[in-house]
Amino acid sequence: MHACPALFISAPASNQGKTTVTAGLARYHTRLGRRVRVFKTGPDFLDPMILERASGAPVYSLHLWMVGERGCRALLAEAAREADLILIEGVMGLFDGTPSSADLATTFSVPVLAVIGAHGMAQTFGAMAFGLARYRPALPFYGVLANRVASPRHAHMLGEAIPDGIRYCGHLAQIDDLALPDRHLGLTQAAEIADLDARLDRAADAIGETALRDLPPVVEFRREAPEPVPSLLDGMHVAYARDAAFSFIYPANLDLLRALGATLSPFSPLADEPVPERADALYLPGGYPELHAARLAANTICASTIRAHVEASKPVVAECGGMLYLLDSLTDIEGTQHAMLGLMPGHAKMQKRLARLAMQRIESRHGTGTGHTFHYSTMTTDVPPALTATHATTGAQGEVIYRHGSITATYMHTYWPANAAAAAALFRGESL
Repeated sequence: MHACPALFISAPASNQGKTTVTAGLARYHTRLGRRVRVFKTGPDFLDPMILERASGAPVYSLHLWMVGERGCRALLAEAAREADLILIEGVMGLFDGTPSSADLATTFSVPVLAVIGAHGMAQTFGAMAFGLARYRPALPFYGVLANRVASPRHAHMLGEAIPDGIRYCGHLAQIDDLALPDRHLGLTQAAEIADLDARLDRAADAIGETALRDLPPVVEFRREAPEPVPSLLDGMHVAYARDAAFSFIYPANLDLLRALGATLSPFSPLADEPVPERADALYLPGGYPELHAARLAANTICASTIRAHVEASKPVVAECGGMLYLLDSLTDIEGTQHAMLGLMPGHAKMQKRLARLAMQRIESRHGTGTGHTFHYSTMTTDVPPALTATHATTGAQGEVIYRHGSITATYMHTYWPANAAAAAALFRGESL
């Protein structure tokens, strides 16, 4: 067993300020010299960038279906072994989804803080607090925090509305520069927010005026023996794109490649850096290529080395935005068409409406893989499907996995630790 103070930050819905509060908590306790480990519930790449900046440590995903209970337990126990505080940010509303944030918090007995956006609300705040605290009796409920509070008088009214037996942890004022900016896929990437550290410090200062300045209860996390990972990529060198255009990477995925025996090297297509010459395989993750399409189209050094890699029949694994980069063209939201690498026949077009959002599973000869899809583009291609994923809960048809020469490409963001053998096959260029 490893024991560590821990808190689960959730809310009645999205857009209540969970990330701001979690980041503020992480920065507040980090400034006090505490080692803080933060986790994000479910599939997410953008919130973790903010939370990593706030805590100074990589942020891993927890999800009872995608990561699995065993995987979640191992990540939490490892964090508890070295940390002074564990924070877990929920997703959507506390009870939303199957499995939900409440399911995750209950499974690991992590007390829940409910962040409630109180703008335009008075006594109803108490009813919402009561419902969140009492809806599921087994839920380990810690307390409520009011966010976006208009005035001291408003804060007093909210506090008075809290029923007996529910802890009121205080409030955060409605101040624009505490909020974190967003765009179509969620929050803006951490590296693109010029005043991010100042915002985090202001959020930390605000947390210091609430009851959350004190450490939450200690939680015991049972140590889970790690499953052995065979050296299926021993001696291989994997290059992966990483910059503002290609940044949607699970830290656990890179950890798995290392555990499989691979050596990893990042490079930046945006900076027109070449693929490392020694690379045996190439990973092009998702991100925001549509925001940088003109620059990507103009860069020649990176493009020529990726083409050489493909011409040498070396494996390429491309997800979502990485797949769009391989196509003939990408049309941005303004309607401008940009030439891409032309290594996989097809055309993609951005749209303002969400094209698909779902947890996905993929069945291959190596077993089941898990992941998710979340994109605002549509794509046409003549490449026939190699495999097709299915929706995690409904079984409906999901994203297609394409094979084109040495390229494996899909809109699906796969959580590779769920199936190490399948991940290794991808980077060896084998069929799934």
